[in-house]
Amino acid sequence: MQPLENVANLRRRYSDIDLVVSCGDMPAAYLDFIATILGKPLLYVRGNHDEMYDQTPPGGTNLHELVYEYGGLSFAGLEGSIKYNNGSIQYTQSEMHVMVLKLAVRLKYYQMRTGRRLDVFVAHSPARDIHDGEDFPHRGFDAFLRLMQWAKPRYMFHGHVHTWDRRKTVHTDYEATSIININPYTVLDIDPVTKAG
Repeated sequence: MQPLENVANLRRRYSDIDLVVSCGDMPAAYLDFIATILGKPLLYVRGNHDEMYDQTPPGGTNLHELVYEYGGLSFAGLEGSIKYNNGSIQYTQSEMHVMVLKLAVRLKYYQMRTGRRLDVFVAHSPARDIHDGEDFPHRGFDAFLRLMQWAKPRYMFHGHVHTWDRRKTVHTDYEATSIININPYTVLDIDPVTKAG
């Protein structure tokens, strides 16, 4: 596999993509490089190591607590990881429950307005007990399970947990949602759906 850093490789292999989505812990300059070379929009959430985005954010749309439409698809996101060392993009389980409730209100309004359910939920961390780690810093959020039970997004994308061991499970179905650990990167075809279902 060719590295994503190679300009010629990016243009040759990925020129037909429509959108770049980041699940965090990526330098802003690197995300800008990929989006610029491909000439495509960027959607992202911040990871627990992305504190530098406060000074120099990437040139895209931050999905944190936002519902956003692009290309006939709807996206919503939540940033950060479990709080393990008081970093500014780390949250307790309770704090994340509050953020999920806020996002749920926006999603309900979106569904009432459009008649469609959420297509893609983008997070940095995984959901609890689905692709998360045994060590505390890589534990997933309980609230994401509730979000998927209620909002039924078609997909959940997350990062945070590295998949150097290719035997690790990176794709799991949970209720109506296909959960994918996109690490290190993943290319997907997602067709728009016109009605809620």
